Parts: sequence; structure tokens; C-alpha cells
Amino acid sequence: MSASSRLSRRMWHQLEPLHAVLYFAPEAFAEAAALGYDVESRWPSYFAYRTAPLGRAGAHLATAAYYSFSPRTVGEHVPGVWEVAAPERVLEARLTAVDRTYRALLAAGVGGPELAEAAGLARRAAESAEVAGRPFTAANLDLPWPDEPHLVLWHAATVLREHRGDGHVAALLTAGLDPCESLVSFAAIGAAPPENFAGRGWNDQEWAEAAERLAARGLVDADGQATERGRALRDQVERLTDELAAQPWRELGEEHADRLAGLGAPLLGAIFKAGLLPMTSTLGITTVKAPD
Repeated sequence: MSASSRLSRRMWHQLEPLHAVLYFAPEAFAEAAALGYDVESRWPSYFAYRTAPLGRAGAHLATAAYYSFSPRTVGEHVPGVWEVAAPERVLEARLTAVDRTYRALLAAGVGGPELAEAAGLARRAAESAEVAGRPFTAANLDLPWPDEPHLVLWHAATVLREHRGDGHVAALLTAGLDPCESLVSFAAIGAAPPENFAGRGWNDQEWAEAAERLAARGLVDADGQATERGRALRDQVERLTDELAAQPWRELGEEHADRLAGLGAPLLGAIFKAGLLPMTSTLGITTVKAPD
């Protein structure tokens, strides 16, 4: 594993939570409810907030970009979310949600020089991100940059996590893992329990059929656990994902990336202290070891 790949994985750990509060913070649900979304489940606001940079996307475009969600589940929300609020209003609401969330977490620290410096470094990395084949990355980069540093930091973190996510889809395609297989194979290595992936919308039959296809390739055993070949393939996916996410960090440089991580540590700590994120996510951040 190259130094730049290791750096990209480490910075993912640092920045993913800064972005992800949008989908879990009470302030974000409050803003979504004000738009008219049902917030009994997190999915209506999730699909609205995350899809809005793509414009008035339809079900096929959203399914392509999200990849691991079942087309049926995407279709339950997109394009219906635009009947509740236009993408432009959703984009305004998500910035308001992040503003409220960050201010609640950091109070006066929101206006401090450390956060402003972090925002500048993160923006440099984000603006250098290559967009070819990366729809979520490109869509977020096409949005105007916010004025306030804490919102610049969030927007940059969003661009960079979507850059990684778009690359992850390419890695899954390269490995020959279809959307449902990608989740079944990930659960099979212990990244998260299968029930944690229920929100992606695959039913029991679809999950079982995906497991059968993986078993036929020798990637999972009769109990649904990854075989040696299965773990090797997932290592390949993780390695390629890290490599494809490394370009902005090579541009920024390790010294500046380390500085960004240090400057962002108080916000990262506040997010974890507030308990805004689930203890076990479907990303495998705390459970999947980086491949050598």
C-alpha cells in the first residue's frame, strides 16, 4: 500500500464524520421537517440532501450514483423528494442544517482562526479533485462555495468523501461485484452485521440470491462468511478505493494533510462526544483493516 493511499484512508477517517452529521443531527432533521419531509425515517431527508447537487434527478440517475441501494428503494424517494421541495431549496436547507449543527457543537470555536485554516486546507484538496467518472464529486464541486469557514470546511469534506465514494463504485465494478453483492460480500468480512444494511432496500430473497452468486465464485462459504478468496477480493476493493481517493491528498501533501487533521480534531471530537453518529455504520471504518 503506497504512502498516498495510506494517507487517503487516514483522511477519510478524519473527514467522513464531518460530512455525515448532515444525515443524523437533530438540526438537520428539523430543517428537513420544515421543508415538509417525513422525518420519522431518516431516508427521505437523506435522499433529498445527498441527491440535491445532481439537480432534479430521476430514479435511474440516482440509482446509478448511489449504486448499493436497491433501485426499488431509490425509486420510493427519487424523484418524489422534489415534489416536496425543489433541489435549490434543499441545498439551502442543508447548509442551514450544517451551520446550526456546527455552531451547536463548537459554539464560539466556529469563528476561530484554526477552523478557518482547516477550511482553507480542505478547500485546496477538494478543488484539486479530479471529476472524470465521478458524478457526486462533480455535482458538489459545481455548487458555489459557502462564505463562512465552517461551511467551507463541511463542503470540502463533502466533496472529498463523495470523491472517495465515486471511486469506491469504480472499485466494486472492477471487482465484478453488483450492488447487492457488494453489500453481502462486505457483511461477509465482518464490516457490519447484515441487518445494518437493511436500509439499502434489498429483500431477503435478493440477499440470498446474491450470496448464492458469491458462493458460486468461491467468495463466501455455506454460512455466508467470506472465504480466503472473498477476503482477498475485498482487500482488492479497499486497496483500489484508497488509491483512487489519493489524488487530492497528493496534491495537498502529507504535511498539510496532517495539519488539516490536527485542526479538525476538536470538531471531530465534538461530533463523537455528542453521539450524533451510529456506533456501527455500514462503512466499515472501525472494523475493516486497511490492506497491506
